[in-house]
Order: sequence, then C-alpha cells, then structure tokens
Amino acid sequence: MHSARHFTLLFAALFALAPFAAAQNFDAVEITATPLGGNVHLLQGQGGNMAVSIGGDGALLVDDQFGPLADKTKAKIAELGGGAPAFILNTHWHGDHTGGNEFFADAGTIIAHDNVRLRLADAARLPDALPVITYAEGISVHYNGEEIRLIHLPAGHTDGDSAVWFTGSKVIHLGDEFVNNGFPFIDIQSGGTLVGFLANARRVLELVPDDILLIPGHGTVSSKAQFGQWLADLTESVNLVQVKMSEGKDLPSIIAEGLPEKYASWGQGFINESAWITTIYNSASASPR
Repeated sequence: MHSARHFTLLFAALFALAPFAAAQNFDAVEITATPLGGNVHLLQGQGGNMAVSIGGDGALLVDDQFGPLADKTKAKIAELGGGAPAFILNTHWHGDHTGGNEFFADAGTIIAHDNVRLRLADAARLPDALPVITYAEGISVHYNGEEIRLIHLPAGHTDGDSAVWFTGSKVIHLGDEFVNNGFPFIDIQSGGTLVGFLANARRVLELVPDDILLIPGHGTVSSKAQFGQWLADLTESVNLVQVKMSEGKDLPSIIAEGLPEKYASWGQGFINESAWITTIYNSASASPR
C-alpha cells in the first residue's frame, strides 16, 4: 500500500515538471473560450482552467496552463479582441497553472501570493516566471471597470492559494481549491492541509453572493448552489472515512470497502478514490487528538 508521502512526493514532482512537459503532445490541443459574465471568459485547453478579462484597459489573465500552449492562449485572447495580457494572476504555483508565466511575462506583470514566488524559485523556474508583485493576505487590481480581488486561502491545496474574484462580472476563480465533481489534491509537500482546504471552501461559500459563477481549477463552471453541494458531498466523504477510523479499521480495509456509489465518477480524475481515502486517513492520523 502506498503511503501518503509516496503520493505527495509523486504529485509534487509531476507538478514541478509540468511546465516542461515535453513528453506530452500539445499540437492537437485547442484553446476554447466561453463567455461567463461581464468582461470575463473561461479559457480551457489542457491543464488548469484559465480566465481572461477583456475590456477598455486591455487583457488580464488568470493562470496560463502549460508553457507549450501559451501561443495558442495568446491567439485565443486576440480572437476575443484582447492584446497581450497586462497582468497575469496565478492562483497557485503548480506548473499546469503557471507554465506560461515566462511567455506572458514579456508584456505583463505577474501577481500572486508570497509563497507562489518562493515555490517557483525553489522549483528552479526561470526568473521571468516569478511573480513581480506578491502579497500576504490580499490585494486588488482595478482593471476593466471593476475591482478584481485576490484573496489568500491559507494551507488548503497549497500554502499559496488565491481566489480571484471579478466583483463586477460576478465570477470567481478558485484555482485548485475547487475541483468540480472530483476529489481534490492536497499538496502536503507544498503546505496544503485537508482541514485548511475544507475551511477555505466554507469561507468562500459564506463570502460570495448567490448569483456568482465559480471557476474550478479543473472541471466545469458551477453555480454557488452546485459548489455548496460539492462541498457537502466532499465533507461527507471525509466524515465517512473518519467514522471507519474511529471503529478501528486500518487504511487497507477502508480502501477495500470504498466510498458510496455516488462518488464513482469523482475518482476518474487526477485523484482516484484510494488516493483520496489515503489523504483523509493520513490527515486524520496526523491531527492532534
């Protein structure tokens, strides 16, 4: 049975190498755009979801997927009527969200949490990939006629996560603090914690208005009600595993029993059911009693 350390080291290595994923074939990847509201479009290709704001001030990009796709992303933004993004906002440091930083830094300013700069530097990314403006708790960018708030979500997916809230357009990008209809990845090696992840999701649910659209790091855009249901189901899965632990069952037994059928489709993504159960088990085991 793989340990939690095995999983986290493996995933951390994959993410650190993601911007240099030469073994992947990106030639057939198409960047698609979906209008969401106000100035904001969802951009999708391969890797984390992106968002772009296009208006009178120019273009602003949230996350930039893998490096080899940056040209295609730029072309799609131009197709939508925008030029090179003046600002690039990183929701966190992983390469499937920051792989295009070096490309877009030529014309734009990268903004992210303090820990994103530290972790990208530790991962030996080129200096151009590092955020130029960083913050501890939050910062606002006033652009294209609205306030765009970056809100630090501590110790969740990583220790450098940000929500990016387009307050006028009524859209919020949550990065990998939200994986719609899937199990999330808690990157313990990057300061992530299960307790913090769930607390961050509850905070977002309390913070945002009912008519907002939520962009996950991976998966489809959701309403606030759908996000709330995802959080309820996710919390239920955590509680189910913890109950089994309280009954004295070990990790292999809990994995063998599995989760209810409604979670079957959740395990088809990056994190399968056994990895998620392992995360819950080890997080609970590490918590002070």
